[in-house]
Amino acid sequence: MLKRAFVAPDPGRVRLRFALRGVVGIGLAVALCGASGLSLIASITGGLAALLALFTVSDPTVRGQAATTALLPVVGLPVLALAAVLHELTAARDLAFLAVVGAGVYARRWGPRGHALGVFAFMTFFAAQFLHTVPGQLPELSAAVLLSLGVSALVRFGAWCYERGLPAPAPVAAPPGGTGLARITTRQAVQATAGAAVALAAGHLLSDQRWYWAVGATWWVFVNTTSRGETLVRGFRRFLGTVLGVLLGFAVAMPLHGEPAVAVAVVALSVFGIFYSAAVSYTWMMLSVTVLASMLYGLLGVLDPALLALRVGETAIGALGAALAVLLVLPVTTHSVTDERVERALRCVRASTAEAAARLAGDAQADPAPRVAELEAILGRVRLSLVPLVHPLSPLRARKRRARQVLALLDDCAREVRGLASVAADPEASHDARLVAACWRVEAAVEALTDAPIDGRRQTAAQAAAQVADDGPVLAHLHALEQALLALAVPLGRSERIAVGA
Repeated sequence: MLKRAFVAPDPGRVRLRFALRGVVGIGLAVALCGASGLSLIASITGGLAALLALFTVSDPTVRGQAATTALLPVVGLPVLALAAVLHELTAARDLAFLAVVGAGVYARRWGPRGHALGVFAFMTFFAAQFLHTVPGQLPELSAAVLLSLGVSALVRFGAWCYERGLPAPAPVAAPPGGTGLARITTRQAVQATAGAAVALAAGHLLSDQRWYWAVGATWWVFVNTTSRGETLVRGFRRFLGTVLGVLLGFAVAMPLHGEPAVAVAVVALSVFGIFYSAAVSYTWMMLSVTVLASMLYGLLGVLDPALLALRVGETAIGALGAALAVLLVLPVTTHSVTDERVERALRCVRASTAEAAARLAGDAQADPAPRVAELEAILGRVRLSLVPLVHPLSPLRARKRRARQVLALLDDCAREVRGLASVAADPEASHDARLVAACWRVEAAVEALTDAPIDGRRQTAAQAAAQVADDGPVLAHLHALEQALLALAVPLGRSERIAVGA
């Protein structure tokens, strides 16, 4: 687990830059809030706003990211005001919180922008409970949010906008299709609301003061998951990360109680851990979140062992609420989600190959690099959807074996597509008819694996090219890619179709 979080491949040092920029942006935001004379509570609120802006905004273009960042206060400040006004009205506050949960999850239907705005709205309401916000604090807290969002935007889009030099990533979105309860985002909104209601009720029984931790645990289990299997595994990992974080909190946060300078350094390290591990290990991210929360409670002067133990209990309740919701309320099967994502990955392989073929044929405008970046993002979603099947505790041995085969072969495809993109970028490799025809063979294999119609013209060209293609090193990537696609037909159950199309 440790190796996965901190030794995992990081092409272009993207995760490292993401984490360092997060620490810098949040640190500057909090420092400016303090220098402006705002209170510690306002500075914490501003730091959270900066963290969310730098962490959750994931539009595929820099322009889109800037627009989403500008919309964050439009959503967040009214929610903050609502939470403050309802602070003493328990029943109304709880109903409003559940409504924010449902609306926040439902907003995922509008892609990365809806996702970011939904998360910001939820966390704003959550922070109001964490800090016991009352109406009299709204002017100061609103100023802190606006100031921190401005600082984080200057860091992200001005001083450190490394995205301008990277291919646009594929947006994270739930699978499309259907209307009403047939739409996955609608089903998830209902599930999340039901799970949060269970967590809220049980959380109140455990603690009248920290009940919102249970709701927060339910919410974050649903973020970036789609199927019931994903949600169950994520709930387990959240609980595991929280337990490990609490143990670390006993070892680190408790002894540093009353040492603000050292505590601030640990907070910065925790923020780095959140950003750096998020893409590769949810358990380590939750460990970092728990240590961060422990240090913040220490800075607020309320940290004690009972509080850390209570966090474990509330997290368990929240994870249980999410589990019951995905199992009993409009469940979304792992199989249906996985099939859709695997097909998206294969179509992206096809598109990457088509771009490479056009580039090799002499089209200088063709560029497979953005498609390669999109493929990496899609494969991340495929891995996430297959986690329940490949988990060591999974009893479904046959499905586990097939899932591992699919993952291994898709990884092979990604590796060969990256190599193909590098070959296509080489001017000396252009205008090679054998390479272009081999690209067409790969496209035909993808068409046979998916429901796309097979292009007879390209199939004929591929068969003709096969007579002149050799085993030279320049064709190695395409040959290996074709073999991986042919092998995928077995675990995907498409052997007959691939035999017809080959």
